[in-house]
Amino acid sequence: MDIRQLRYFCAVAEEGQVTKAAERLHMAQPPLSQQLKNMEEELDIDLFQKNGRNIELTEAGKILYHKALKIMHELEDTVTEVQEIDEGIRGTLTIGSNKSCFSFLPEQMNQMRERHPHIIFKLREGDTFYLAESIRNREIELAVVRLPVDPEEFHMLPLPSERYVLVLPGEWNTFAAHRKNVDMKEIGEMPLMLLHRISGAGQFELIVNECRRHGNEPNVICECPDASMLLSLTAAGLGATIIPKSTLYAFSYENIRVMNINDFSITADPALIWNKDRYLTKAAQRFIDLFASSFSPEGKAGGKRL
Repeated sequence: MDIRQLRYFCAVAEEGQVTKAAERLHMAQPPLSQQLKNMEEELDIDLFQKNGRNIELTEAGKILYHKALKIMHELEDTVTEVQEIDEGIRGTLTIGSNKSCFSFLPEQMNQMRERHPHIIFKLREGDTFYLAESIRNREIELAVVRLPVDPEEFHMLPLPSERYVLVLPGEWNTFAAHRKNVDMKEIGEMPLMLLHRISGAGQFELIVNECRRHGNEPNVICECPDASMLLSLTAAGLGATIIPKSTLYAFSYENIRVMNINDFSITADPALIWNKDRYLTKAAQRFIDLFASSFSPEGKAGGKRL
């Protein structure tokens, strides 16, 4: 069994059909089927079982698939590391960001381009759950997200914490025009639209629990993972939202009013994260260094060796 066969095997496992896998691999179906047969004969075990028009992995196939992915990822990282020994900082740097964290990126991207003009950025937007999955799947190297994330899986460079603010439709006359602050008890039954991750606990649960701590059962009329959508709905008069203050720096909306919340005890905690088990390209390492020099008291990525 060799790397080429493992690559063929993984393609079939992911596509669920030999025909689709052959198209993906740009090869004819018969030789691909023969390679799978050769693998099963060598291992003396079935790796696939038929399920209608599709094929599925057997238990043995599932074990081989996960092991094969690890082998191919390690090979890919090794090749990248070797190729970068004598090369400058160039290529494509893949980064993800929550929309509510986007304000952290422009300055660091500018500095990166000034120092390494051959770098090309590829950006991906999503909530923390989605971006963590993207890192696991090796679709991006780094992401700026709102915590929490799994500390056992990701290295993280904490970024400055910030306060949440209440954003109201400009047409509401709930509070006097001169007021810039509000207490939690004044939010009361106000219709709220809150950020909510696609999966897992995050800001939504923290805000709801904070409301309850002040004796209010929040009147949540909308949950959404996209901060810009919530701000658009607020500007349209549907309801109010509670978001990290820096979110407002990334988006410009008319017909909204922003108020500080006096007794809101929780903060929004962003971080730059990356996978503990993956080799980072030189570009990714330099980008982390830029963030560390700008935001970390120690001037390095939380003491982590890169």
